[in-house]
Amino acid sequence: MPFSDEVLARLDADAAQIIGQYPQPRSALIPLLHLVQSEQGYVSADGIGFCAAKLGLTEAEVTGVVTFYTMYKRRPAGTYHVGVCTNTVCAVLGGNQILAELREHLGVGDDETTPDGQVSLEHVECNAACVYAPVVMVNWEFFDNMTPQSARQLADDLRAGNQVTPSRGPGRLVTWREAARI
Repeated sequence: MPFSDEVLARLDADAAQIIGQYPQPRSALIPLLHLVQSEQGYVSADGIGFCAAKLGLTEAEVTGVVTFYTMYKRRPAGTYHVGVCTNTVCAVLGGNQILAELREHLGVGDDETTPDGQVSLEHVECNAACVYAPVVMVNWEFFDNMTPQSARQLADDLRAGNQVTPSRGPGRLVTWREAARI
């Protein structure tokens, strides 16, 4: 759906500020994609068109970047993005079991969102926190040394709107839309 005039005015101002930080406008593509995703919850065709127009790129060039990086969602995502690492250390210590049990518990597959729109689940190749394995990330904040039971409880707390505290980081979990604006 097209951006409203109010949203477009806000995006234009933010985009100008972001683009001004780079010697070459094209270098601002990744931050601009984060900007439109923070506004819509995903990168829509309108978001792709906005970035292309601001940077003098084709929509195909922008789409190539959007589809290359898994951090950009092409359809609406949940309020909470839950990524379960299943790389070697996490897998050996239970990451595969955590992912399987969360799929069953939430009733969703990879890169799907619960019907209430609260949780999107993603199989993440590596969260780069092997020393704390197995690791689950929520909106890119770490939850260390997880078990299937603690992961299910975490998902239930997120869906219920309960405050959860990451293992490390700011001490307060924000939605990924908020995080993109920080």
